[in-house]
Amino acid sequence: MVPRSIRFVWLGLAAAAVGPAGAAAQDAPPGSAAFENVTVIPMDRERALEGQTVLIEGRRIVAIGPAGEVVVPDGALRIDGRGKYLIPGLAEMHGHIPSLQSGMEVIDRVMILNVANGITTIRGMLGNAYHLELRAEVARGERLGPQIFASSPSLNGNSVPDDETAWRVVTEYRAAGYDLLKIHPGIRREVFDQIAATARHEGIPFAGHVPAEVGLEHALESGIATVEHVDGYVEYLASRDPSTPSQFFGFNLVDRVDPTKIDGIARATRDAGAWVTPTQVLFENRFLGDPRKTAERPEMRFVAESTLQQWVERTLNARSQLGVTEENAQRFIELRRKIIKALHDNGVGLLLGADAPQVFNVPGFATIQELGAMVAAGLTPYQALEIGTKNPAIYLGKAGSFGTVEVGKRADLILLEANPLESIDNVRRRAGVMVAGRWLSKEDIDRRLDQLSLRPK
Repeated sequence: MVPRSIRFVWLGLAAAAVGPAGAAAQDAPPGSAAFENVTVIPMDRERALEGQTVLIEGRRIVAIGPAGEVVVPDGALRIDGRGKYLIPGLAEMHGHIPSLQSGMEVIDRVMILNVANGITTIRGMLGNAYHLELRAEVARGERLGPQIFASSPSLNGNSVPDDETAWRVVTEYRAAGYDLLKIHPGIRREVFDQIAATARHEGIPFAGHVPAEVGLEHALESGIATVEHVDGYVEYLASRDPSTPSQFFGFNLVDRVDPTKIDGIARATRDAGAWVTPTQVLFENRFLGDPRKTAERPEMRFVAESTLQQWVERTLNARSQLGVTEENAQRFIELRRKIIKALHDNGVGLLLGADAPQVFNVPGFATIQELGAMVAAGLTPYQALEIGTKNPAIYLGKAGSFGTVEVGKRADLILLEANPLESIDNVRRRAGVMVAGRWLSKEDIDRRLDQLSLRPK
């Protein structure tokens, strides 16, 4: 059972999924394709290679070179790249894939919304058994979607109440084939230690929240692979007062924070080898701006009107309960931005993640918004792109497979109308997406999105 405090991830998803699925499970298999006369941003380092031809065979990039020097075979799909920019597909490293109980229509909606936004890899962060089958279907090309890395079901205070249960579920999830263990709140410290020890023995990473009884320092020392949501950092920076427990990732503790400790905990994170997935957009959508205006953003056309109203009411109620004002909300967001920037500057690997579907976080669209949130935290557009392309591949041990535009890599690519190194907002200006060698033109993407839309643009 997932604790009440974290069940909000799925609220409204079924209502938002009403309408045509818009997902073609049996698209034509990839063949030969060439991006011609395109500017390549390979993401191996900060550079742009003009006038290139990128040749695709099946699911892989087989040649990159100046236009006119790369021979394009007869019958290949030719994609005009003049005036356009080619970057690697993005990885959503804190996404949520619905369960089979939600229905295939709901699953396909989430998959297509991600792909339409250039998300070609997803790390699902609340797993179930069907995700292992879905992972295989996508890998075989039987279903269109991002390549999947699947977490286990939730490990929390209810599902792992004692050491014996912890040992059993870790070994079972490892044997089942999950890629990682998902940690949620409520786990007692001794049980967490059993999870960590068993995970090391079984060779499976554990990642997620930092349970209150465990604390950030101990989680890092225990080998947590990724800390999600920057969880535990505000609490670490705040003066201790057991009579005032943390509320919503330390929102109520901002006035007690010692900012001189930020660089130290950032270095400790680096030294522990832990990565961080900030999911900053989750917090900005929750605390900044009028939620009634947020509900009017263009991507909300994919969410049912009744669900949008629930999101507005839930956000207003949460703000009231937390005592949110415009001033303390901005202080909290700015503190999180400082932590994110310090983590990056001190060599901690950051990963792109939006925690969608979620309140005001629409799959795919929220991931692009997260890129902007990273730039707002002080990263350059190139550094923001790194956390969504190269970094995830390195973290997952797949640097030889994806994450950069290079010969031999997966043909997971986004064709853009403008240079994203000049403005991160240009990632929104997609001329098309290629996922595992399958080309989706802007027209095809728009058609699929229109099928999923619940309201006119």
